[in-house]
Amino acid sequence: MDDFTKHLNKSLKDPQFKEEFEQKELRYKIVDILVGIRLQYKLTQSELAKKLGTTQTVISRVENGSVNIGIDFLQKLAKTFDKKIDIKVA
Repeated sequence: MDDFTKHLNKSLKDPQFKEEFEQKELRYKIVDILVGIRLQYKLTQSELAKKLGTTQTVISRVENGSVNIGIDFLQKLAKTFDKKIDIKVA
């Protein structure tokens, strides 16, 4: 288990942190996927921004979780990298 996972598991024992994390968990997962795709294709934020028709600043804000990602953005990302969006409700 890496240090981040250990820290997260410890932090999730705090009820207030856990509630906040659960409210934003989907955003964190999407950010993780976006960063993963960018790194998989060995792109800088600027290069990814160019492919998506946006700016490096937008990509930076998305990656640090400070903006809410819309469906249109996700569709453009998926199409650019020949991926599919699969939404499941559990």
